[in-house]
Amino acid sequence: MNSSTPAEKKWFALYTKPRWEKKVHERLLREGIDSWCPVQKIKKQWSDRKKIVEEPLFRSYVFVKIDYITERLAVLMVDGVLNFVHYLKKPAIIKNEEIENIQCYLNEKDAVIEMRELEGFKADTKVKITQGVFMDKEGTILREGKKKVYVQLESIGQLMVVEFSVAHLEAVR
Repeated sequence: MNSSTPAEKKWFALYTKPRWEKKVHERLLREGIDSWCPVQKIKKQWSDRKKIVEEPLFRSYVFVKIDYITERLAVLMVDGVLNFVHYLKKPAIIKNEEIENIQCYLNEKDAVIEMRELEGFKADTKVKITQGVFMDKEGTILREGKKKVYVQLESIGQLMVVEFSVAHLEAVR
């Protein structure tokens, strides 16, 4: 077997300086590094006007798809990158499926995602989602609500709150 075979690139999460997500994303792309900064459109209200702006979905996070061994240092050299996100003392590898699910949901009309820290929520009921991009996915409702389902992104210790009708849920037995 040839030892020079390139390693498979994987998704990793990066910590950025506060409010530098878009700048870091652009700088990574300029360096030829596969980067993704998920954004969603938010309506902002000022005293004199309303405006729709794109805000990063994850504060102080940007995702990169790299070969960690060969590209790690190039990523860390980019201005605004603080470090890789670690999970269990290793760089957190984000599953392709998690990235794809977020990308699909953000492409849906009127997608609304709210991010919360995972701390402080307790597991309650197992559910299966019956419609939409998360169809057939199972999750745990971590807090009671009439319209919200809480889906855990285990790789980075974040909780993604996705709003949709409870009519799209069924209990898992």
